[in-house]
Amino acid sequence: MQSFGTLNWIVLLLYLLGMLLVGAYFARRAGSDQEEFFKAGGRIPGWAAGFSIYATTLSAITFMSTPEKAYLTDWAYSAGNLAIFAIVPILIGYYVPFFRKLDVTTAYDYLEERFSVVLRALGSLLFVLYHVGRIAIVIYLPTLAITSVADINPLVVAVFVGVLCVVYTFLGGMEGVIWSDVIQGILLLAGAAVVVLTAMAMTPDGFSGAVVNAAEEGKFYSADNFTTNAVFTSIPFIFIGNVLNSLHQYTSSQDVVQRYQTTPTIQATKKSLIVNGILALVTIPLFYGMGTALYNFYEAKGGLPEGVNTSAVVPYFILSELPAGIAGLLIAAILAAAQSTISSSLNSISACVVVDIYNRFSAKEASVTLSRCVIIAAGTFGLAVALYLIITNQSDLWDLFLAITGLFGVPLTAVFVLGIFTKSANSHGVLIGLICGAVAAYFAGKLDQGPFLVSIVAFVGTLGIGYMASFIFRKSDQHDITGLTIYGKDLEYTRRKAVQTPVAQSEQDG
Repeated sequence: MQSFGTLNWIVLLLYLLGMLLVGAYFARRAGSDQEEFFKAGGRIPGWAAGFSIYATTLSAITFMSTPEKAYLTDWAYSAGNLAIFAIVPILIGYYVPFFRKLDVTTAYDYLEERFSVVLRALGSLLFVLYHVGRIAIVIYLPTLAITSVADINPLVVAVFVGVLCVVYTFLGGMEGVIWSDVIQGILLLAGAAVVVLTAMAMTPDGFSGAVVNAAEEGKFYSADNFTTNAVFTSIPFIFIGNVLNSLHQYTSSQDVVQRYQTTPTIQATKKSLIVNGILALVTIPLFYGMGTALYNFYEAKGGLPEGVNTSAVVPYFILSELPAGIAGLLIAAILAAAQSTISSSLNSISACVVVDIYNRFSAKEASVTLSRCVIIAAGTFGLAVALYLIITNQSDLWDLFLAITGLFGVPLTAVFVLGIFTKSANSHGVLIGLICGAVAAYFAGKLDQGPFLVSIVAFVGTLGIGYMASFIFRKSDQHDITGLTIYGKDLEYTRRKAVQTPVAQSEQDG
């Protein structure tokens, strides 16, 4: 167990205070209306939105599990980072234009226009359920890893991370979240670079020796990564699975889609996706490099000390090998990765509850105060569950809950594909496909062949069944979809009067 030390505490607390000040700085502007609170008034530069997307999709769990994967095996999973480049042209060409044209606050608004209010509400509620649970896990797992190698009370760390994150998200709205993400993204990238360079420099044979040794031991890539003997963990299979997972994040997950509306123009939105793709590429040598560099370092010392789990190898190296102050800053980088994910989830949960549920079914539009209250409620519940998991060490049931609700993520992605790329798909058919895809994904998970098989089965099952089932209801489930598919991408679109929110309807009547 390593001593955290006074200087490290000072640095960590200064970082947390800094994040609080960012939220306070944007508090007044965020409180003016929902456009400001959820879309930052559409004035975020493309590069900043790209940094925010990157930080949102990279949690503290990723910050530690990616190096652990490279430490134990090789860089095969880095094929997933390249998947983002495969989908960026699709996002820019087909998805972003629809989201911008409809000026949606949530991704699920499109589902109502294309299909029905049932699919909008279902998609939104599934997102909320999953991300409330995700908040708990994103607080719990990194806290557990850090405190397993440092003399810090895990309850104190969890409360600091959770409460301060709720406060600055509550105050600053989406604008505060995005600029906090930029700071946190820079911090976690710099932290990863420091770990890689320091570990390689401290290895007996130095930089060149570390690279040569890693190559000789197959710690980068090898012919085995492409073998058909291990098809479910081969690079081609990993790539395909990650393309589908990335499509889920960038097309049907509110925490990312919401950022498409924060930029002033569609060109800026496209720029944000390109910036995010570049950062995903940079992640490969930094995050996988951490695992390989630490493997070389500890192999030269005879292996990790007894009692240190590989899931905590990054914080253990930071606290045991780096000077006080620097160590505190790098632990802050791990927590920064957690907070960027949590704050994005909180604001997006609020957007879904307020816009897709309250505004859609209420006679009047919600206030920013209600939006902030949802953030407090979601954050408090997520933190409470995280504290419960820490106290009782019973994460298995909660992980199961996340797995079950997460099964609907990739199937929901297939629903968006059916909506945008086909004319035949309709509400009843895709709802059947969504349910069947989730069930198929559940049984695919039982095969224990890795997460990418689950993603592929979920997507293909929902897409195929949803498309075929739609033909059964083609006469009973029809409405004008001109402008809502790729066949009318450049056409103007007028929202359906039959499904307008009570607010919009009353404004027209007035």
